[in-house]
Amino acid sequence: MAIHKTAIVTGASSGIGKGICAVLAREGYELSTVYRSNDEGIRELEKIVTGEYRRKLHVMKGDLSEPSFAERYAEAAIGALGQVALLVNNAGAGYAEPLVEMHPDDMLSFIKVDFVAPMILMKLVARHMLEHGIRGSLINITSTRAERAYPHDSVYGGMKAGLRRASESIAIELAMHGIRVNNVAPGATELERVSEDYYDRLGRKIPLRRVGKPEDIGEAVLWLASDAASYITGTSLKVDGGLILPGMPEADDETTKYYDWKPIR
Repeated sequence: MAIHKTAIVTGASSGIGKGICAVLAREGYELSTVYRSNDEGIRELEKIVTGEYRRKLHVMKGDLSEPSFAERYAEAAIGALGQVALLVNNAGAGYAEPLVEMHPDDMLSFIKVDFVAPMILMKLVARHMLEHGIRGSLINITSTRAERAYPHDSVYGGMKAGLRRASESIAIELAMHGIRVNNVAPGATELERVSEDYYDRLGRKIPLRRVGKPEDIGEAVLWLASDAASYITGTSLKVDGGLILPGMPEADDETTKYYDWKPIR
């Protein structure tokens, strides 16, 4: 069957999700997203997708920490788009707490958003693709934190690592049906809520000398979903400017010298 350019991108009211949607809309994708509370961000996204690029945008508001809502959203998004050729599990929640101070209810809520919801969406979208013979793509936005350990990051980093590993098994399961499963692992990437000065300081510590932009992640997603990457499945693509190559922590602390890295002259 002819496959239209259609994609579900979760958590696109700001940051990386918005950047992914902007790139996909530019390339002709009709989109669906889900968000929890950022109404202003969704209005800005609508200006980009429907205003600037004249593409369809389906939006649903709710909490992906509720598995039943994740199921309802998947069904609604598939129904709105008609068929889905690409799923991008971008929505996630950071949880930076020391182990001894974690509250079990908080921990479970973050695990549901960062791991359970992506698994539910992959299950339902993959089932849709199988039923309709769609040779599509499932892409998870993980993190370089899945590969590099940081303090107070056991839940978020652990769930991103778990999602990466789960994707590898799912890639094997779906490969014979022509459905590819990959991950994009951002490093330090600009978000609206952090100051430009902070990113300038942090960028000077990254080998490529800048912090990533949400559109950098969007371009990686676009390529992995394209025919140019048709022989790639079960992989994780780092998009981090070389952030973790020298073992650098993803932080900006002028009082702590983690390492003294200088460019080759």
